[in-house]
Amino acid sequence: MSQYFEIHPDNPQKRLIKQAVDIIHKGGVIVYPTDSSYALGCHIGDKNAVTRLRRIRQIDDKHNLTLVCRDLSEIATYAKISNTDYRLLKSLTPGPYTFILPGTSEVPRRLMHPKRRHIGLRVMDHPVVNALLEELGQPLISCTLVMPGEELPVTEAEDIRTRLEKQVDLIIDGGHCGIEPTTVIRLTDGVPDVRRHGKGKAHGL
Repeated sequence: MSQYFEIHPDNPQKRLIKQAVDIIHKGGVIVYPTDSSYALGCHIGDKNAVTRLRRIRQIDDKHNLTLVCRDLSEIATYAKISNTDYRLLKSLTPGPYTFILPGTSEVPRRLMHPKRRHIGLRVMDHPVVNALLEELGQPLISCTLVMPGEELPVTEAEDIRTRLEKQVDLIIDGGHCGIEPTTVIRLTDGVPDVRRHGKGKAHGL
């Protein structure tokens, strides 16, 4: 049975943030609010937690998972970024964008696309996420909470609780997040390629 924390979306309670990060460190899979929708998250180094996350979503290793980072300097640790790509990322972060980039050796191979060695990366604009990452001290591996066979993310925490309380370790209720996914931009061939249009505006790309 999962734990359920009501965390204020603008002023996250430090005590609950610390408890949430402790659950992550112990191999937990969590549901948490983002600047676009609710998402699943777990520790970057926990193989079993990543396997559970993929099982909940019913996705295989060809589905790009996302590293949620604190800032651009952290992204540069986990992805190979050209000067042109960096300028684009700087103009669009933090915000509702997912960038697909070639991963560095810092990214566990099991988290990357098995053939292309790419990884998704995000810098979010959400106080709860920022507090979690600051306490965690490293990126969170993540994917949007879209249930198998459905097209839109689950948007209400109580609904998530009903459906997933036996499959995850923690549900963070941060209020309504919306249902519009991120805009996905692939930056692997020198030219920005918008793979999915979502909440983030992609004018001029």
